Amino acid sequence: MTIYHFVGIKGSGMSALAQILHDMNYQVQGSDYDKHFFTQQALEQSGIKILPFQKENIQPGMTIIAGNAFPDTHEEIQEAMKLDLPIVRYHRFLGDFMENFTSIAVTGAHGKTSTTGLLAHVMEGAKPTSFLIGDGTGKGDQNAEYFVFEACEYRRHFLSYFPDYAIMTNIDFDHPDYFANIDDVFSAFQEMSWQVNKGIFACGDDEQLQKIQAKVPVLFYGFGEENDFQARNIVKSTEGTTFDVFVRNTFFETFSIRSYGDHNILNSLAVIAICHYEEIDPQIVQEYLHSFEGVKRRFTEKKNGSQIIIDDYAHHPTEITATIDAARQKYPDREIIGVFQPHTFTRTQTFLDEFAESLNLADKVYLCEIFGSARENHGKLSIEDLKAKIPGSELLVEEETERLKIHENGVIIFMGAGDIQKFQEAYEKQL
Repeated sequence: MTIYHFVGIKGSGMSALAQILHDMNYQVQGSDYDKHFFTQQALEQSGIKILPFQKENIQPGMTIIAGNAFPDTHEEIQEAMKLDLPIVRYHRFLGDFMENFTSIAVTGAHGKTSTTGLLAHVMEGAKPTSFLIGDGTGKGDQNAEYFVFEACEYRRHFLSYFPDYAIMTNIDFDHPDYFANIDDVFSAFQEMSWQVNKGIFACGDDEQLQKIQAKVPVLFYGFGEENDFQARNIVKSTEGTTFDVFVRNTFFETFSIRSYGDHNILNSLAVIAICHYEEIDPQIVQEYLHSFEGVKRRFTEKKNGSQIIIDDYAHHPTEITATIDAARQKYPDREIIGVFQPHTFTRTQTFLDEFAESLNLADKVYLCEIFGSARENHGKLSIEDLKAKIPGSELLVEEETERLKIHENGVIIFMGAGDIQKFQEAYEKQL
C-alpha cells in the first residue's frame, strides 16, 4: 500500500489534506521544520508521524506530496527524484482528488476560512462530507458525497481546480507582493469562473463580482434588492444575529447565527444559497447554522478576569474593520483595544492609510513590529509610519505586554497573520 509522504506537512493546506487521507485509511507521514506550528496539534492527535526534514525520510514505494513553499532543490524532493518516486505538488493532488466528489470551492479575498468551515459544518449535517479548511483542519469521510475546500487566489493557486461549484465572497486588492492592482485580482477570479462546472454563488453587493462572467449560472446573494438570495429584517443582539432570507423576492425562511457583524450574515447567505440549490432540507440548514462555533483564529474568545481576549487572523484593513464591528455588536458597553501586528512590508506600505483608518475604529491601539518575510525589501518603512497616523497609539513589545492590564473591562483583540500569538501568550503568562 502506498505511503503518502508530505514535504512541509505543517502548512495549513498540507496538514488538512494529510488528515483527510489519514481518515480515509491511507498511510500518511510527513516532514517539516522543528518549530512548533498551530496545525501540528491535530496531526499529533491523529497519530500522524511528523519527522524533521532529512533525505533519509524518503523511501522506495512512497508518493511524495510537496508543499508550495519548497523548491525542487529541497533535499527530500531531490532524494525522491533520485529514487524515481511520484512527486505531486499540493494543488495538483487536490485538483485530482476532488474529481471523486461533488466539489465546492470557497474563494474570495476575505472570509474564505470562516465560510468554508460553516459550509462544511452545515453540509455534514445533511450528507457525508469531506472538507479542507485553511485553518489547518481537514476531515475525510470514506462515503463522502461532497468535498468542501478553501481555494486561495494568491499566486493564482486556485487555477489548479475545476470544481463543480464555487462560492466567491468578495474581490479586494490584497497580496500586493504578487497582484499589481484590483484589475489583476479580478482577472484571476474571472479566469477561475470559467473553470467552474455547475454554478457560482457570488456576493452581489460586491461591485467587482457583479462583472463576473461564466458558462454556468451565477447566483447572487447579499443585502441589496437585486440579489437572488437577500437578507432582510436583520436583528443584531449581543447573543448573535437573526435575519429573514428572501429568494427572488419571496420569503424563504428565518435563520439565526451565533456570530456577529455583517460579514457573517453574508457568509451564511452563501451557504444557504448553495444548500437551497442542492435541495438540502432547510430545517437542517437552520439547525447547523445555529450550532456552528467558528474556526480557529477567527474571533476566538477567552475570558481573563474581567477582560475578554480575542484572537483574530485579520491582516487587511477590510478584515480589521469587520472584526472591530463584530466586537462592538457583542460588547457594546466595553472599551475595544486593538493589538495589531502588520504582516509583510509590501502590504503595510500599500495600505498604510487604510490600516490607520480601520484601526482608528478601536478605542485604543497598540502596534507590534512589522512581521516581514526574508525575501522582502523593507525600504525605509517602519512601524513608526503607521503609528504616526493613529492618534494615541503605542508600540508594544513582548516583554511589556503587562501594560494591557490597565484596560480593566476591555475587549483586547490580537490581530495579525504573522506570529501575533506570541504577544497574546506573553500577556496571558503575565495574568
